[in-house]
Amino acid sequence: MYKELPLISLQRMPVYLNYLKGMPATEKFVSSGHIAEALGLGEVLVRKDLAFTAAVGRPRVGYVREELISAIEEFLCYNGKRHAVIVGYGAVGKAILDYGGFGYYGIEIVAAFDSDSEKLGVSQSGKPIYDINEAKSQIERLGAKLAIICVPAKYAQPVADLLVESGVKAILSFAPTTLKTPEGVEVRQIDVAANLAILSSSIK
Repeated sequence: MYKELPLISLQRMPVYLNYLKGMPATEKFVSSGHIAEALGLGEVLVRKDLAFTAAVGRPRVGYVREELISAIEEFLCYNGKRHAVIVGYGAVGKAILDYGGFGYYGIEIVAAFDSDSEKLGVSQSGKPIYDINEAKSQIERLGAKLAIICVPAKYAQPVADLLVESGVKAILSFAPTTLKTPEGVEVRQIDVAANLAILSSSIK
């Protein structure tokens, strides 16, 4: 299903879900037009996105809100926990590991890895921090298919190679460099400095 849905449409699914969950409990029904207006989107666009889920709208009333929430959660696999790991337990890695909001999206960050022996042990949230040399065995044991790279740019590619070798299928990277991975391994990069620069240039 994901391969059929454009990436930009897939990115809107959690936005729809957040909006629906934030609606008053008294609102039993919701239309694509209502969602579109609230989020500043086109109604046809919203209707096309929601058509990829199992939700079925009803004439004149739209969708049953709880049914639509369940359909989007099922589409995004929120009901089945997916394990993720972090490589690099610096300031960014620590903040992500201790953040408790990933469960809302069906993701559990189960461990971190670092090359600094002084950082190994247990995080504030009770998550283990392993030596990077244990990454392959631990990732395979944990069944983690998602990973977050929080290391300097010069180390990012070797880390990505290790993650791929360990069975990881999707990588979110905070390293300001382009990563090369084999076909079938998805990579998303977040360059905080570049995005901040774009925002800065928009200020008149």
